[in-house]
Amino acid sequence: MFARLSITALLLLGLVFTLTAEGNQESGSASGEITEEIVIKLGHIADPSHPYAKGAEEFARLASEKSGGMIQVKVFPSSQLGGQKELIEGITYGSIDMALVGTAVLGQFQPQISLFDLPFLFRDRDHAYESLDTVGMELGEELEKNGIKLLGYMENGIRHLTNDRREVTSPADMKGLKIRVMTNKIYIAMMKSLGASPTPMAFGELYSAMQQGVVDGQENPSAHIWTSRFFEVQQYASKTAHAYAPEPVLISMVTWKKLPAQARDIILESAKEAISWQRQLSTDQDNEFWDKIIATGKMKVTEVDRQPFVEATNPVYAEFAEMVGQANIDAVQAIK
Repeated sequence: MFARLSITALLLLGLVFTLTAEGNQESGSASGEITEEIVIKLGHIADPSHPYAKGAEEFARLASEKSGGMIQVKVFPSSQLGGQKELIEGITYGSIDMALVGTAVLGQFQPQISLFDLPFLFRDRDHAYESLDTVGMELGEELEKNGIKLLGYMENGIRHLTNDRREVTSPADMKGLKIRVMTNKIYIAMMKSLGASPTPMAFGELYSAMQQGVVDGQENPSAHIWTSRFFEVQQYASKTAHAYAPEPVLISMVTWKKLPAQARDIILESAKEAISWQRQLSTDQDNEFWDKIIATGKMKVTEVDRQPFVEATNPVYAEFAEMVGQANIDAVQAIK
């Protein structure tokens, strides 16, 4: 389930005692005010120009501003602190303070949070936000048993399909395509239901894998397709909108428990404001990214009739209802 021990060891050696090594934050009561500078390391896998990478920077700015410079959040993009599994593992140990990761990976620690990976779950973005801010936060409470505190959900975006073999307008066109997916049972089942051959792979390996033909394609929001330049190695994009991808904002319980009450309040407030800001940015930039992708002339972008894709993926709900909780599915679908 986790990365190899050697990776964990490197994380622990390189990053452990983050809180004490840079500012000795343990001096100062966890029930009182900030008395010394607090330095927090936050990692994610995205390019710095990605909307949720900018959300991380906005969170850092707000935390510094609200604390009068006493809280400094250092952001490490582009998998500098490891892939998503390594980031989550580091948070559980306390060797990484904060991270932005996908629910597809986080679901390995709290299976019910994989609810949000189900295909065609949300009607629109507003439905997604309301679901995440209610049902999603309730499910996130279970993460604390594993040393992880959920602060809220930023947005990765709406996921679409790309490939380098043929234009895809229906599930029939996906037959036999090797599509990279995250290491997530729901995404694997989703791609199988559409006739594709799912290939789990770390995000950092994806560009070269497509370039070398190891996989035929992938599925991601427009932000990743543009900022990671997938259009250079993929000829076709199909706007399937088959899934919405939240981006949970996590903090280590090891870190959280060491923070003074004043710092906790500032981090919670900063996270809330940064999430709202980032969601709007992501929405605004979605169409802009597609316009830029089309303008390159390297990728054909196709609008598709989504109903056949919806019907093809319906069996995924029955397969995972027990894992994610039928009551949770019902709660999301009941939100108006």
